[in-house]
Amino acid sequence: MKNYSRFALLALVASLAACSVLEGDKVDYKSAGKAPTLEVPPDLTQLSRDNRYAIPGSVVSANGYQAGLTSAPNAPTAVSGMGDVRMERSGSQRWLVVNRPADQLWDPVRDFWQENGFLLTTDQRNLGIMETDWAENRAKLPQDIIRSTLGKLVDSIYSTGELDRFRTRLERAPNGATEIYVSHRGMAEVYSNSTKDQTVWQPRPSDPELEAEFLRRMMVKLGVSQEQSKALLATATPTQSARIGTVDGQPVVQMNEGFERAWRRVGLALDRTGFTVEDRDRSAGVYFVRYVTPNPDKKEPGLFSKLLNFGKKTDDAPLKYRIQVKSQGETSTVSVLNEAGAPVVGENAQRIVKVIADDLK
Repeated sequence: MKNYSRFALLALVASLAACSVLEGDKVDYKSAGKAPTLEVPPDLTQLSRDNRYAIPGSVVSANGYQAGLTSAPNAPTAVSGMGDVRMERSGSQRWLVVNRPADQLWDPVRDFWQENGFLLTTDQRNLGIMETDWAENRAKLPQDIIRSTLGKLVDSIYSTGELDRFRTRLERAPNGATEIYVSHRGMAEVYSNSTKDQTVWQPRPSDPELEAEFLRRMMVKLGVSQEQSKALLATATPTQSARIGTVDGQPVVQMNEGFERAWRRVGLALDRTGFTVEDRDRSAGVYFVRYVTPNPDKKEPGLFSKLLNFGKKTDDAPLKYRIQVKSQGETSTVSVLNEAGAPVVGENAQRIVKVIADDLK
């Protein structure tokens, strides 16, 4: 009788799902893990000894909004702003530029993710990187009278079959502002056999619109009103793309953009596509990354413990590379170097270049 009641409830929820309507931009995340005891990390001002990550600049009040902040003339990247916060977009990528130092932004951005239902598995001020755990968007569940009445009981037996995690990167801009990048990675639970009695978790494509929604909400956290944030998101129009070429027999990504914009876009593409960025040297135009060669025959078991460990060390040995961005005027090339800094021309180089180029389009 107990099992019968459970299945009857599921059937009733499913039958009413078609009648429910989700708000287009609504998100309501529930973390897959438990909150750890947080330790207060060292103050960002201690990082001034390493000028790659130090964020100079004076404090700008979030209450002193001034309409009409625009980008530099003839810049190919669309820019929309309000007060000391603006959104830039190039291709499908968006990021925020905030005229405040990073030590003024780190804690509000960390609080933002926790307020939105996430736990942080990476919290590295020295690198300007934080990453959430895997979480489920409960807003995708049917918003009907059954769920609103039974609440937690329905949540315990009904799942979206999708999980998301987000990586946030804070980086120094040449003019002293702070650039904030948010990248999404997703997993989906799918059947692994014809009888549909077993499932596995598989990566699903990143969602640029979900990234944009969280950037918009982050703008609100930083002082922009709801109405202004929606208007700024709508006015950030896309521009340039990228293509694959060769230079001296080496596969490269070619971009009709100067170094600053190319550097930003490549960094976000690496975050999005699952590379582990261990370090970066903006002055040399180099990202130091780890990359695991895909194995199409390998399947991940659909176990929650495996899902929570996604991205950690496995039997597949990660390879270390350098992704180099070189620019001349308003054109840039992105190439793959090995750990020692020598050009890579093999199959992995072609695969990496294609992954980056596909995300930049």
